[in-house]
Amino acid sequence: MKREEVLMEALPYIQQFHGQTIVIKLGGHAMVDEEVLMNAIKDAILLHYVGMRVVLVHGGGPEITEKMKALGKEPKFVGGLRITDDETLEIAQMVLVGKINDGIVSLVARCGALGVGLSGNDGNLIMAKKIGMQRVVIGDEEHEVDLGYVGEIERINPEILDTLLKNNYIGVVAPIAIDRAGRSLNINADTAAGEIAVALGAFKLINLTDVDGVMDKERTQVFRRLRVTETEDLMADGTISEGMIPKIGSCVRAVRGGVPHAHIVNGNKPHTILLELFTDAGVGTMITE
Repeated sequence: MKREEVLMEALPYIQQFHGQTIVIKLGGHAMVDEEVLMNAIKDAILLHYVGMRVVLVHGGGPEITEKMKALGKEPKFVGGLRITDDETLEIAQMVLVGKINDGIVSLVARCGALGVGLSGNDGNLIMAKKIGMQRVVIGDEEHEVDLGYVGEIERINPEILDTLLKNNYIGVVAPIAIDRAGRSLNINADTAAGEIAVALGAFKLINLTDVDGVMDKERTQVFRRLRVTETEDLMADGTISEGMIPKIGSCVRAVRGGVPHAHIVNGNKPHTILLELFTDAGVGTMITE
């Protein structure tokens, strides 16, 4: 398309989204490749400057594992689930809050905007409780496993994010929560992004991944638009599986909770956020009620 045609196609979307809240979950390769992350940040800054209220939520599992090994602590997984003991939680906080979150805020500043880094502990943003015993299958036997300091979200208190957004800041949230006793808990970043989107009354939730969207069983076709019921059917029949389940599950819960649109977008390709939001065809999968 000619440049002017691209801009004119974007105009009605910019008008529609102006003043709306957009929650972007940064994940996949973006968390280990600075160029990929920078492209996503530039997209978020553009959204910010055309009048949208932007919140970034990030993960960091691979970096936590890398830092643990560097410190001589072998990560422990049972049935594919990470065990988070005292030392692991301390390392997770150090990586998520002290390194990744601070690094994203710095990138936001380099792109000409103002970002504020937060964890769930700040202003009791994310309240959680320790997750219960989890049943896992090891070999042919089922076991109950205590995952340690891993939390499930009870409540989002969005006031601190609302204050930042009203004052033209971009909020950058690390997936560490706090419980009623003031203890920190590690939480799933996909879930956190979805719950924050619901609590803020967001217009869109965007989940950046390493795939082009929700695909059919043969992995040959991307579904450009899905209703929630269709998405749940794809999870039930195994079309959506493994690592995509928490991402899609978060999108479904967000839409059920009142977020009009949730998107799955490949963050490895440059400026896919803009192409998904501002073009008629889009480049990922959009899930709606």
